[in-house]
Amino acid sequence: MIVYEMKLQGTKSQYRRLDEAIRTGRFVRNSIIKSWMDGQIKSRKDAYSYCKVLSDSPEFPWVSKLNSMARQAQAERAWASIERFYRNCRQKLPGKKGFPKFKKYQVRASVEYKTSGWKLSEDKRYLTFSDKFEAGTFKLWGSRNLHFYQLKQIKRVRVIRRHDGYYAQFVIDHTREEKKELTGKQTGLDVGLNYFYTDCSGTQIENPRFLRKDEGKIKKLQRRLSRTQKGSQNRKKARNRLGRAHLKVSRRRNDWVCKLAQHVIQSNDFVAIENLRIRNMLKNHKLAKSISDAAWYRFREWLEYFGRIYGVPVIAVEPAYTSVDCSNCGEQVVKTLSTRTHRCQHCGYVADRDKNAAINILKSALHKLSNTVGQTEINASGEIDLCLSGETSLSKSTRRKRKPKQ
Repeated sequence: MIVYEMKLQGTKSQYRRLDEAIRTGRFVRNSIIKSWMDGQIKSRKDAYSYCKVLSDSPEFPWVSKLNSMARQAQAERAWASIERFYRNCRQKLPGKKGFPKFKKYQVRASVEYKTSGWKLSEDKRYLTFSDKFEAGTFKLWGSRNLHFYQLKQIKRVRVIRRHDGYYAQFVIDHTREEKKELTGKQTGLDVGLNYFYTDCSGTQIENPRFLRKDEGKIKKLQRRLSRTQKGSQNRKKARNRLGRAHLKVSRRRNDWVCKLAQHVIQSNDFVAIENLRIRNMLKNHKLAKSISDAAWYRFREWLEYFGRIYGVPVIAVEPAYTSVDCSNCGEQVVKTLSTRTHRCQHCGYVADRDKNAAINILKSALHKLSNTVGQTEINASGEIDLCLSGETSLSKSTRRKRKPKQ
């Protein structure tokens, strides 16, 4: 599956109807979670059936306005959170198990249509929603071209509301494959905060620190938001300006790690990375902001995504002792976090701390690949399709300021 994203251009009244559809979808999901808590829903089939109960109920007449397949998509989301909770309980994961929660209002929200409830124009530049909310026809703005795909290949259309507008994501049934010439190179990557990563040849990539660069502007917008009165229009405007500033930072960060990951995959035939537990590392409140700004896990997801596209193995290994072991003789050299140079007292090997760790990561991955068990654990974090959560940047022609229709 691949996902193309385009911005929706419409009037304010059309946007309000999209808000109603999103709010109705959230109500369906929360109702299913509540019925599961009460013991009325015990399977996915029961969740589907409860969508019909909600639409036929005279107590909730607005539910029937939402397309039936859009209601089913909300049932799938609700049951996915329930299944995740059951799976975590069976695996006896430490800490919280992710008990399903009710969704509250958020600016970033979405509603999903399957094969009905929407229609594309013949030139595939206009999208019309045909459910009872009567949102009407929207113009599609973006650099992606849907003419390369048949209408039957579009399996879902997801409407997403963000701080800077409304977007449509088209989930297309297509397998992306790219050809790549063999380079004969293999590398291990050790990520860090001083440098984004250091590979086994000693190449270091600077950490861009997108959040740190815009932190002054964001703090200023946060102060302006705190001074506004709750419930006022000025507060909504201030919140929207703050949200767009965070959105800009996240898009710049995601675009940077995406391009960097693609470059790494195209330059190597084998890539080894660390299987870091980012959630546990964020418990260090002195480094949590810097770790989140570095986007290590996002970089790993893009590596595995492009690895599948270009046919390059990407193996995640355990990070234990990668910084302690000597990559030359294998003896352990205990170092503090402030010690940035590896000096082995046993063999006299001297190297940068991160380069030594990158070589150990590559050796561990090659040993893992040589075993039959290791071959089944390639892409250990799972088949995560980055396109389902990524954003497509607009073309230059769409970046100009557009006046909304009245």
